Amino acid sequence: MIWTIELASYLDDAPWPATKEELIDYAMRTGAPTQVIQNLEELEDSDEPYESIEEIWSDYPTDDDYFFEDEKEY
Repeated sequence: MIWTIELASYLDDAPWPATKEELIDYAMRTGAPTQVIQNLEELEDSDEPYESIEEIWSDYPTDDDYFFEDEKEY
């Protein structure tokens, strides 16, 4: 399973929380690339829904990962 920011972006508007099957259905209905659907199919089967993309791809970059300006005091 290989995720990139581009692939993960297809799930930005997914109906979170969602089960594996709901995410696959969403990806198919929205025309996501085959790689997104294959990645979702490789997820573990679970009764618990996924709360966000971070539960699927733990290295998903968040807004906190981008530092546009250091907060230095001069």
